[in-house]
Parts: sequence; C-alpha cells; structure tokens
Amino acid sequence: MHTPGRLSRRTLVTAAAAGVVAAVASPSQASGARARYHTVGRVKSAGDGWVQYTWPGIYFEGRFRGTGVGIVLDDSDNDYDVQIDGTTLATMVTPGRTVSWIDGLPNTEHGVRLVKRTESPWAAGRFGGFVAAPGGAILPGPRARSRQIEFIGDSFTAGYGNVSGTRDCSGNGGVNRNSNADLAFGALTARSLHADYQINAFSGRGVVRNYNGSSPDTDFRTYYDRALLHVDGDVWRNPGTWRPQVVVVGLGINDFSTPLNPGERWSTEDELVAAYETACQGFLDKLRVRYGRRTFIVVSATRLDNTTAFARTALRIVQERNRQGDDRVRHWYYDDPGLDHLGCDWHPSLNDHRIISGLLDEHLAGLPLRW
Repeated sequence: MHTPGRLSRRTLVTAAAAGVVAAVASPSQASGARARYHTVGRVKSAGDGWVQYTWPGIYFEGRFRGTGVGIVLDDSDNDYDVQIDGTTLATMVTPGRTVSWIDGLPNTEHGVRLVKRTESPWAAGRFGGFVAAPGGAILPGPRARSRQIEFIGDSFTAGYGNVSGTRDCSGNGGVNRNSNADLAFGALTARSLHADYQINAFSGRGVVRNYNGSSPDTDFRTYYDRALLHVDGDVWRNPGTWRPQVVVVGLGINDFSTPLNPGERWSTEDELVAAYETACQGFLDKLRVRYGRRTFIVVSATRLDNTTAFARTALRIVQERNRQGDDRVRHWYYDDPGLDHLGCDWHPSLNDHRIISGLLDEHLAGLPLRW
C-alpha cells in the first residue's frame, strides 16, 4: 500500500535517486504528452519527440491527474530535481535513458516540475515528456508567466558548488553533486517574483578572459548564442515567446579574479580593463538590439579581494550607457558581511545565494518595472 505523497519502490532498473522507479525510456511512451509542458529554456528538437539542452537550470513544468507521473529522460551527465506541487520529492543523479516514476500520490490534480541542477557544456541532456500513471492523465501544461528574467553569467550565476557547505569538494562528490542551479540567486529571485527565467551561465568564462587565462581562443561571448554549448556554430532560435523585461549580466569575475600570466595578450591590468570595457559595451549593444529599448539591463559586480578593477569598470560602463541616453542600463554592486563563500572552491554557499537574491530583490524593486 502506497503512502500518499511518498515515493514508491518497485523492482525495476532504478535511477540513482532513492525511491524513483525507472525503466528503459522511449518518448513514444508519453502518448502525446510531450507537447503538454511548459518551458522557456534554450531547448532544441532532437527528433522523435525529444528535446535537448545544455544550459544549467532549464526546467519543464506540467500538470497531471492521478496517483503518479513518469519523467522521460536520456541523460548520463546531469542531475535533476523533481518537484510535485512545489515540493522536491526526488533528486535523480545522472539517470541515463529512463522513465522515472514518482507514485503513491493522492488521486487528484498535481503540478510537476523537472529542473536541471548542473552544468553540462560538454554534453546535451534530453527530455521526452511526462507520462501519467495508469488511470491518470496528462493535463494541459501551465500557462507561461507574464514576467521573464534572463540571467547571464559565470559560476556564481550557475550555482557552482552551492550546496556543498565545504570549500573542498574533492571528497564530497565533486562539483556536480554539490551544485544546484535551482537554488542559485537568479532562480530564487525569479520565483519570488513569479517570473519565468533562463540561466545562461558558464563557469570559468569571462567577457574577454577566462579563469586564470585558460582557453584563450574562446570566452563567454563564443557560447552565448548557442542552445547546445558543445556544438560549434549552433544558434538557439527564439520561438518569439522569450521577451525578458529584465536581463541581469554578471560577467567579469573570471576576467579579473586571477593575475595576468606571462604570454597572455594583455601586458597590464589597464590593457585588460580597456579590452573588457570595449567588449562589454559591444555585448550590451547586442542585448539592446535583441530585446529592445524597454528591457532593463542590470550590470552586476561584486567584490574581488585582489583588485577593484571589476567593480570600477562595471560602474563606468553603465555610466557611459546612461550618458549616451540609455537609462535602462543599471549598475548593481552586491556585497554583504554575511557572505561566507563556503561553496566548492570558495564559491557562494546556499546562505550566500539567499543573501544575494535578497539584495537583487531590493534592486529590482527600485526599478520602474511595469510588468
């Protein structure tokens, strides 16, 4: 006998999440339900009813009637949370090609939300839809929210190592097992504002310089337009429904957090600052063309122990935009004595993301948004 609201256990091939029942997946098992979910993420058709994706924090929301729901996935790289009626009931760790079932629910209408916790710039995950348990039905998906926010950034925005509680994650499951984009500051703020959102973040990438000068032939701008980060030249096609009223840009930590190395293209910090400023202005031009004059673009910066160049340059970029007549580009500097940076590799912890989200809530509340 199933306890209502608890996860069932059956003798099948089991996904790596306690209480989630799994079997070999085929998207055709969703019986037409694939089109009956809501997402605003950068997804791309993979044919045969599947959609594929790589950015962190992508989510799929559906509705069903009955005592259980199956989640059709093909992904051996990422971790996911499954939420029923707003409560997280399971975490699936690299589930593979499965239909994972959550059952034993009250026989009524429910909401289901699947969210990708982790980054996977090297590989695409695939989602094939939701499946109703016997006797139940997949219902029309929830309506899109009228509010939309896009978060552009690096590891801080992606939620890198945020659920760890210890800075050394090498013996604690590694970064992926300790990251949850759904609990990063962007997702927290979007949910507090009842907004749909994208988290377009790539750890270690900067505007012109990546962490410690790595991968010098690419930077964040190389990947921003893509749906599939690992596919050269890929371009995400906006279906026309993604029109964010706010875009929060958090790029620059990797440009400035480590000293320049011999052989890098910039000899001095001043040269790096000049290149960063020029590239940022060009990136903001691109966002302005893409989303129009009414969208607020919030350029964020935070404290770096080794330099003030990041914060000073971000402010100067915004001041120049404002001087040229674009008053919908705003500067947001965040810092707080309560930040502990106890996530993996000195990244923000869950505590920090809650603090940063609260600071962002206050900043957005001061904007003349009419949404």
